Amino acid sequence: MTPDDRRTVSKVGTDMTQRSNPRKNPFGQLLRHWRQARGISQLNLALDAGLSARHLSFIETGRARPSREMVLRLGEALDLPLRERNELLIGAGFAAVFPASSLHSVPLAHARKALTFMLTQQEPYPALVVNRAWDMLMANEAAQRLLALLGLRVQKGTASEPPNLLRALLHPDRLRRHVVNWEVVALSMIASMRRELIAYPDAAIGRLLAAVMEYPGIPRECPAEGGNAAMPPLLPLTLEKDGLRLSWFTIITTFGTPQDITLQDLRVECFFPADDATDAACWRLARQSDASSSAAE
Repeated sequence: MTPDDRRTVSKVGTDMTQRSNPRKNPFGQLLRHWRQARGISQLNLALDAGLSARHLSFIETGRARPSREMVLRLGEALDLPLRERNELLIGAGFAAVFPASSLHSVPLAHARKALTFMLTQQEPYPALVVNRAWDMLMANEAAQRLLALLGLRVQKGTASEPPNLLRALLHPDRLRRHVVNWEVVALSMIASMRRELIAYPDAAIGRLLAAVMEYPGIPRECPAEGGNAAMPPLLPLTLEKDGLRLSWFTIITTFGTPQDITLQDLRVECFFPADDATDAACWRLARQSDASSSAAE
């Protein structure tokens, strides 16, 4: 066997080992997984990322190693969450580039200021900042009043875990008992989480959804409605406590160009009155709160 033959055999053996052992080609395996999860062909992904289908095939099988810039281009073409782009980089042998800063850290000071501004401007209507798992990270005074009215108090200045609004809403002993149209709202939230899991699989979110689906009485299908009932333009969240009924619709806002995992995961949910009675109640509760604060001073 000539030296050239030996080199050829060695290369073929290396390629076969990489294909048969995913651990030798973690990037290719991750890339193929996400491409198939997105339902994108090699050709279409190659076109979106600006490379040939042949080159992409070589990358997936481990016959070619991508540059750092190529990894980032592929992650963007696949519309991956920043944390998954980090995983692609690590799988290709590069360092992660997208941080996951604390919301209270210095790098996110301007973002936190913007969030605080939005929450303040929403008064006297409630507004919350939650992450993908529906952990409540920030809330304005109106939201805290509403939650306290429903028996869910937010502890300020403590090291306790932030309240999880998905668990609170779906658990039979918490907010669920105050939601008039609970079945419809629960189904809407569950469907929303399932859609997001399909687009952006996350094991922790999957476990959370599986846990709440085990709560007793979780609806599996929409309740029957009257055949002639008109569909509202927005699905309201209707709450009732001690004879006070409040009906809301919400608008969810996200950061437009996040380069930090924490910011990408944040959602600002602003509540608006769905009827005049709720609007009047918001202003009345705000005035009562201001009067109580002045009396305490």
